[in-house]
Amino acid sequence: MSIGIIGKKIGMSQVFSGGELVPVTVIQAGPCKVVQKKTKEKDGYESVQLAFEEEKKQGRVTKADAGHFKKANTAVHRFLREFRSSGLEAGQEVSVDIFKKGELVAVSGVSKGKGFAGVMKRHNFAGGPGSHGSMFNRRPGSIGASAWPSRVWPGKKLPGHMGVDTVTVRNLQVVEVRKDENLLFVRGAVPGGKSALVLIYKAE
Repeated sequence: MSIGIIGKKIGMSQVFSGGELVPVTVIQAGPCKVVQKKTKEKDGYESVQLAFEEEKKQGRVTKADAGHFKKANTAVHRFLREFRSSGLEAGQEVSVDIFKKGELVAVSGVSKGKGFAGVMKRHNFAGGPGSHGSMFNRRPGSIGASAWPSRVWPGKKLPGHMGVDTVTVRNLQVVEVRKDENLLFVRGAVPGGKSALVLIYKAE
């Protein structure tokens, strides 16, 4: 069985569960085709390569990718990702029913881009005084010593590009599984915007 599946974030909603209104993220999880099985003898580790979302425009596919899918006797898909697994073979299908209501999952995705951001937004700095003629306001303050070491230490928190990071949110509860629609409802928020690619793993 695969320990995970590829999905696409549909958006957020809310459902009644156990007498309370629960905020949920709706994810189109699979179905995914097993394109390749990797073994310890041949590849040095064990995993399966899953494919998600069939590619409608064949002009976007390279000859190498087309040959890879042809070897697996599978239609060309847009996304390929690897998961650890057991008992799966090339050509098999992995669907959303590998998850059960009530179990915990981890969801990995790319966070929304925020562009160039200052230290207050990017690193949650407090900022300076906001009155009495202060001109400090949203600045970062001192960023290094003077005579020694006469430079800024690597890793110093400064303004810069924010977002577009790979983020994993763990221990999200599965609220509902709809196999016929390939939908997974998880409690809370997951990284990324609408239609963002996400990877859903079984919690360990």
